[in-house]
Amino acid sequence: MVKHLLVTAILILAAIPVSCAGPSGKPNRSPAMQKPASSNPYYSRTDTAKLDLPDSVWKKVLPPDVYEVARRAGTERAFTGRYWDYEGRGTYFCAVCGNALFRSDAKFASSCGWPSFFETVRSGSVEYRTDRAYGMERSEVLCGRCGSHLGHVFDDGPPPTGRRFCMNSIVLDFEPEE
Repeated sequence: MVKHLLVTAILILAAIPVSCAGPSGKPNRSPAMQKPASSNPYYSRTDTAKLDLPDSVWKKVLPPDVYEVARRAGTERAFTGRYWDYEGRGTYFCAVCGNALFRSDAKFASSCGWPSFFETVRSGSVEYRTDRAYGMERSEVLCGRCGSHLGHVFDDGPPPTGRRFCMNSIVLDFEPEE
């Protein structure tokens, strides 16, 4: 039953149109770090203070495609995000606020079409909320600093946690190890 729901959820979410295409119209698959928009004064990789800003502020400082996923709980199409199969070593940050989220050594190939991790970088880097959209119940994953939608977590991941944090590439920034 759970497997059937998961397959159904993937098919539904894969059909939701959120553009993650680059200027050429092709998916933005560059593994290079996404540079935060200079118009976002709330982006910081060192500040851990909670941000409680209205969506009207986020709409002004975020690119439309990032805003759609992060603030309106959109989902990018499966297999189109830049990090779904990326294997670089480093740290993944929230593209909205710069909060550290995941390390590459917790990333695994889940074949679901989105970047998947089995644990967060630290306690409190993410928060959870029940999501009852599309006739199912899931655990939505939100940034622990800014509350932006990142994706969902499932209990079908690898050891040692058994969890699969299924994230949207567009709301992740990556900084490679030196």
